[in-house]
Amino acid sequence: MNIGVVTYLLYIGVSVALTVWVGRTLFTNGRVFLVDVFNGNESLADSVNHLLVVGFYLINFGYVSLALKLGYDVVTVKDGIEALSLKVGTVLLVLGAMHFFNLFIFSRMRHRANLLNTPPPMAPDAYTAVQGN
Repeated sequence: MNIGVVTYLLYIGVSVALTVWVGRTLFTNGRVFLVDVFNGNESLADSVNHLLVVGFYLINFGYVSLALKLGYDVVTVKDGIEALSLKVGTVLLVLGAMHFFNLFIFSRMRHRANLLNTPPPMAPDAYTAVQGN
């Protein structure tokens, strides 16, 4: 087995492991947030959470697959380590971007839910007199 094949296999293994770890973390910790956004409706929150994680996996595994090709030959172990570093680093950046995108969407959803559930302002019980010039 040559160094290029080993580099590809390591890239796939590390990328899949990182994607699954981040996906599980988002699924576990996102549930509480979504329950709050959906006013305690746990079945809706769980359903949306599951759909978000499936989409997360599809996007990230698709990216890992598309980015598999190196475009150059890996001849030495040093070349393999550098190629692996570049590929895994790019996957980490994509995972981080997806994470912050999810946080942005969640915060917008929560803000909207809070606006809809806020009671109307109270009517004034007194007025102040404005003095003329």
